Amino acid sequence: MLTKNAVTVLERRYLIKDDQGNLVETPEGMFHRVAESIAVAESKYGKTKAEVKQISAEFYQVMSDLEFLPNSPTLMNAGRDLGQLAACFVLPIKDSMESIFETIKHTALIHKSGGGTGFSFSRLRPACDVVQSTNGVSSGPISFMEVFNAATEAIKQGGTRRGANMGCLRVDHPDIIDFITAKKDNDRLTNFNISVLLTDEFMKALDKGTDFDLINPRTGEAVKPLSARKVFDLIVNMAWRNGEPGIIFIDRINRDNPTPQLGMMESTNPCGEQPLLPYEACNLGSINLSKMVTEQNGVPTLDYMKLAKVVRTSVRFLDDVIDVSRYPLQQIDDMVRGNRKIGLGVMGFADMLIMLGIPYDSDQGIKTGEEVMSFIQTEARQVSQELAAERGVFPNFEGSVYDVPDGPKMRNATVTTIAPTGTLSIIAGCSSGVEPLFAVSYIRTVLDGTELVEVNPMFEQAARDREIYTEDLMKAIAKHGTVKGLDEIPADMQRSFVTAHDIAPVWHIRMQGSFQKYVDNAVSKTVNFPNSATTDDVSEVYKLAYKLGCKGVTVYRDGSRDCQVLTVGTSKGAPAAHTADAGALAPRDRPVRTYGVTEKVKTGCGSLYVTINEDEEGLCEVFARMGKSGGCASSQLDAVSRVISAALRAGVKPESITKQLRGNVCPSPCWDQGGKVLSCPDAIGIALEHFVQYQATGQVADVAVKNVNALDNLVGACPDCGGAVEHESGCIVCRFCGFSKCG
Repeated sequence: MLTKNAVTVLERRYLIKDDQGNLVETPEGMFHRVAESIAVAESKYGKTKAEVKQISAEFYQVMSDLEFLPNSPTLMNAGRDLGQLAACFVLPIKDSMESIFETIKHTALIHKSGGGTGFSFSRLRPACDVVQSTNGVSSGPISFMEVFNAATEAIKQGGTRRGANMGCLRVDHPDIIDFITAKKDNDRLTNFNISVLLTDEFMKALDKGTDFDLINPRTGEAVKPLSARKVFDLIVNMAWRNGEPGIIFIDRINRDNPTPQLGMMESTNPCGEQPLLPYEACNLGSINLSKMVTEQNGVPTLDYMKLAKVVRTSVRFLDDVIDVSRYPLQQIDDMVRGNRKIGLGVMGFADMLIMLGIPYDSDQGIKTGEEVMSFIQTEARQVSQELAAERGVFPNFEGSVYDVPDGPKMRNATVTTIAPTGTLSIIAGCSSGVEPLFAVSYIRTVLDGTELVEVNPMFEQAARDREIYTEDLMKAIAKHGTVKGLDEIPADMQRSFVTAHDIAPVWHIRMQGSFQKYVDNAVSKTVNFPNSATTDDVSEVYKLAYKLGCKGVTVYRDGSRDCQVLTVGTSKGAPAAHTADAGALAPRDRPVRTYGVTEKVKTGCGSLYVTINEDEEGLCEVFARMGKSGGCASSQLDAVSRVISAALRAGVKPESITKQLRGNVCPSPCWDQGGKVLSCPDAIGIALEHFVQYQATGQVADVAVKNVNALDNLVGACPDCGGAVEHESGCIVCRFCGFSKCG
């Protein structure tokens, strides 16, 4: 049964529309379209029409029952003209201008098809290194990352699906310090997540408190030593500040590389859970564990027989996807079909634990995670071996880690991945990936300002069963951000319905490590920290992640997006504020000469420059411009500025204008010590307040920012529907309408 939010997401992003934008497909029709188009692959392996029809019915059943869903591109594009069913790709970048710009071209083709891209810039010579062909010097990898970022921005502005990138650099690259601090300003590399590739040598040096060598990739020679401790502390400090860079344990990833004869892993997909060789692609899907719980003698328990059946169907489905998908480059087609990697993962894990009465942050929760993923891994490998007997091993099997005496004959080089499931989990009506609940109750502010309370359905049912449910209590929970510490909520419910911000960071990483034990690829998991967390807390989690066998870590400290308003410039002899005629109906003409100030305000989209001018009659105009590429459409900022200017010249009081501007929210708020800059309009309102304040007092106080109910503990609000959004593996997702910053 699809929820209202699920239907909204499907209608907005997945279902087929005609040229006028009218829906011509139902959710049931979508599942039939996908099932039938994927099952066509079965005929390639000798299945009869009747058998293909039966397999198509099985595919339809697991999807329509919300037991399994493939990644979004498969749902969107299967059976349609585009036919590109993979979500993410990794492209190589060699140390030549030809390779760099060839990769930019390939990136454009992938983004146009709806995919995301991962890169390692580690092969590029460092800044100021020699360029023999021109007798010049190299500008270094960071400068070329800016070029990739600008190209992505141009493609995105062209109206296609938002491009998402992962940029990686080895910790022993000479430009590593510049890379670590590359996103110190939030308006740089806005289309990238970045991660440092940590080597075993670096981790050993860190443990011993010694130096490690920086290596010039052009020559392979050591250029200078650096303190491992100082570099690690810088990574930790930057991640503490704004969540980036992430870290990837690259040697551990390559030890698990199933096809080392083809090369080394250099990067991952944009969210970090899928290490890939150059030109490989993600082919992912997730099982909804909340659908795997049954009751025996009135006691909830995990139905392993049902889970096994769903695993078998899912692995066959994902293997078939490889055969029917169309890829944007021949190199990708060759590599994907050569290795036939799939990544079966899970969602609804937190829901499953709640149903079983197991707290997420408990030894029993960790043990349950291990048991479930171990079972899925074993079953998935067994199905892959059966498919190999039926269809043959993956073409690049010879020389792979499986090509040993008595080794398993595998159809797929990998079978399991834990991916983020932002929009998929909305469709399935369950919790995301292996993450805990993000919140039990939200306050959702719709466009007319009305506040609606959205409650987790399992919690609502439990509250009604206990006869404690009231609208006021649900609002109180939403404003509190959690049920923890509320006297009205029974202790066992507080323990079961634990949320991401209730859980100590060490439990987040322990859960990630428990799943990683039984996952071929990697685990997407955000380690949430409270705003009060210290750099030592982040450092502890990073070290524990390495100890527990994780392949990478993404952290997010609540409210950590650094933001502050810089010095306000003032004009000499600024005249007094204009007192407007309340009856004015039209703006007066713009004066020939104005006087004013420009204030720089950092927003989640980049630095916003707000110019406020006045003449002898008072305030008369506002201009707002985004620095660099930013993330806001310049036309929208221009329109807002024009409307504000017209209102000022029509005699509307500045206080009335700021009242309308302040509190508007976007998916990328920015934090100051006093609170949040919620959006570009909010930032304009702040600057306008400062100007009026200066006129009245001759001084400007710190940023007066607004907090918004339950959003204080969340990332912000959706620009499309006003719902609360969540930070997940470097992306932002709205669970009400499916808006995603990563596309």
